[in-house]
Amino acid sequence: MKLLIALSSILFALQVMAADKPNVILIMADDLGYADLSCYGSQLIETPVLDKLATGGVRCTDFHSNGAVCSPTRAALITGRYQQRSGVTGVITAKSHRHAGLATNEWTVAEAMKSLGYRTAMFGKWHLGYQAKFNPVKQGFDEFRGFVSGNVDYHRHIDQEGYADWWVQDELKDEPGYITDLISQHGVDFIKRNKDRPFFLMLTHGAPHYPLQGRKTPGHRVVGKPHGKQPRQVLENPQAIYKEMVEVMDEGIGKLVTELERLQIRKNTLIVFCSDNGPARSGSAGVLKGKKGSIWEGGHRVCGIFNWPEHLEQGQTCHQTMMTMDLFPTFVSLAGGKVEDKRELDGVDILPALQGKPLAPRTLFWSTGRGVAVRQGDFKLVLDKKKVLLYNLKQDVGEQSDLSKTKPEQTQKLLSLLKDWKRDVAQDSSSKMKPK
Repeated sequence: MKLLIALSSILFALQVMAADKPNVILIMADDLGYADLSCYGSQLIETPVLDKLATGGVRCTDFHSNGAVCSPTRAALITGRYQQRSGVTGVITAKSHRHAGLATNEWTVAEAMKSLGYRTAMFGKWHLGYQAKFNPVKQGFDEFRGFVSGNVDYHRHIDQEGYADWWVQDELKDEPGYITDLISQHGVDFIKRNKDRPFFLMLTHGAPHYPLQGRKTPGHRVVGKPHGKQPRQVLENPQAIYKEMVEVMDEGIGKLVTELERLQIRKNTLIVFCSDNGPARSGSAGVLKGKKGSIWEGGHRVCGIFNWPEHLEQGQTCHQTMMTMDLFPTFVSLAGGKVEDKRELDGVDILPALQGKPLAPRTLFWSTGRGVAVRQGDFKLVLDKKKVLLYNLKQDVGEQSDLSKTKPEQTQKLLSLLKDWKRDVAQDSSSKMKPK
């Protein structure tokens, strides 16, 4: 009897501890522009669910993806470090990088959350390795359903090189459906199954990345036909389809929020929304210069929404600078862990900023195939095609007025910091991604 009482007490204590931990849901769009949501100024696209999350929480105006393309940002998100340290410096392409992926010895956010008692899942786009050894279930996620390439046919689930690409765990296993809807539905199902324990859920949408396909747009890719030999997609109104893709994603997020409310766990759930980089051809970066792939603000300044009822004040706008890699330490901190217990990260806990407190000053860096940049306070230095350019983003967010000649000391200071950073991450890189 005493043993039974002791075990019951331990079980009760564990249940109380679990109840104290917040659930964390990260929703990442793909190639969504800074001005592609209603709450960020879009006059074309209607996103009532995300708008409500923004007005009910914190809308960030200076949130940045670590990369200006897909894989690098995802590597930074998963590791909490600059992607250059893990060797993922560019897109892991379906054609030339099928052997490459995020090094399996990296400590991931999923592994960290799992060690803190969380059930972990990812539904959607991975893009950090094609082989089974790189699969999310080998990187700390308990569950994975989705695709591992950069983009797939939304109906036929075929990547750009003609490979079938829909996985259940680490097995290739297709299931019918429009991908955006599948991702949302699996998210809802996961929440239902884990309502009584803390969970960490990542929904990494393909939308609105090409191919531009709505729910009724015919699938066109064929297995076995590589890029260039696939049937050509002809669209009468691509802008309308782009609009639909974003709005379907918003609709799915609404179903997720409704389920959280039905299960009475909404107040204990942090929802984060962002994009992996700036917009491609059909999206809008608003007043920002550049788009996807660019070192300019339009390539990496993205939407950032944080909603956590009773913990984050409603209707707040945060102007502090944040990056994708900051999400890892923020989530671990919320879960009661300490990142320094395992590995030093480049990201920082941004919860204080979301609660209106200033972050400690820091210097931030970006590197793409088209240039490098360093940011310190309001000043951003860009090294683009051997041109050195300096901007004051507080006064010139569109990066139109070069100050490098009028502020030579600031320019040299940032150049020196950039040089030191490039040397630092190069020495620490755990792998190199090279085409075969």
